[in-house]
Amino acid sequence: MKKVISLLIIMVLSFSFCLPAMAVNEDVEGELVIYTSMYKEIVDMMDAALKAEFPNLTPGNDGSFFFQAGTGSLITKIYGEMGDNRDQALSCDMLMVAEPAFSLELKDYGYLHSFTVQNADSLRFPYDPDGTWYPVRVCNMVLAYNPEKVDDWKAKGVTIPQSFKDFAYDPSLKGYISMGDPMTSGTTYAAVVALTDKYGDEYLDKLAANKVMRESGSTAIGKLQTGECAALMILEESILKVLHDEEAKGNPITNLKVIYPEDGVVLIPSTVMIIKEELSKNVNTDAAEAVAQWFLTPEGQEAVLAGYMHAVLKGMGEPYQSVSTDDLIQKDIGVNWDRAYHDREQIKNLWIEKVTQ
Repeated sequence: MKKVISLLIIMVLSFSFCLPAMAVNEDVEGELVIYTSMYKEIVDMMDAALKAEFPNLTPGNDGSFFFQAGTGSLITKIYGEMGDNRDQALSCDMLMVAEPAFSLELKDYGYLHSFTVQNADSLRFPYDPDGTWYPVRVCNMVLAYNPEKVDDWKAKGVTIPQSFKDFAYDPSLKGYISMGDPMTSGTTYAAVVALTDKYGDEYLDKLAANKVMRESGSTAIGKLQTGECAALMILEESILKVLHDEEAKGNPITNLKVIYPEDGVVLIPSTVMIIKEELSKNVNTDAAEAVAQWFLTPEGQEAVLAGYMHAVLKGMGEPYQSVSTDDLIQKDIGVNWDRAYHDREQIKNLWIEKVTQ
């Protein structure tokens, strides 16, 4: 009898080893749409990761889980969908936009679903105690320059800035600096909030006096490499991606480098949010919770790191060629997200008045 039982156990074990591996989240079904401001190339990578992790979940936006646009454009789109009374359903189920202040606003409007993340204690950044938003990826606003052009700029009397203050205040840089537009870029808007808190509204006057250009990251990087521009205020991930892509092609470049400003960096811990079921497109908060939780696992955070952004979980590594995330946190200037939310119109009007006119 013992021999028979032993044989049966062996047969069962052998059969179990022959079974195909089960996807952790293959029981998650339905349809899902996520509004995001991540760069398209990163969105494509994230999309592939989600399709592999959630094989039975249907992408709800023309074969993709994501609808991608800049934060400013997404906010405008969401306002339109909410309607004048801010009570209409949205055409998405989740949000991953750059600017955390918008999370505070959507919570006030009653649009966000509350959920619990299993490993919330492992997050490096604060999260909503009511569970309506959690940090999911960290964008890092820095400066950048072209090491190959330093002597050329020096010969022209131009000094490469080593701080955000120098970037705006050093008159030798007049006409030779570039940054994003806070009217459309959520991360640039966050940087403007942080830097005007630190240096006052005078910071905008100095940017205007230095004739700062407002350009897309790709355009500004091109000008930096050709020597048309001396320094950029830009997201670290934009620089790291170019460095990685060129090295992957077997053509490593030396005409682009990050400056971690001496007066601090501006970290933007962008959030993940779930829309309340009755106000969402696909009425599928169970699936949305599973996706949000996955993004906050080590596996999901590896996808964030692969997108050249910093991870929000403690103990994770750094993006390609970056520096310690924990060290950056110590140097973070910080953004007053309440001010970014409540004074949004005032800050943007000040930008228009001082810088763009």
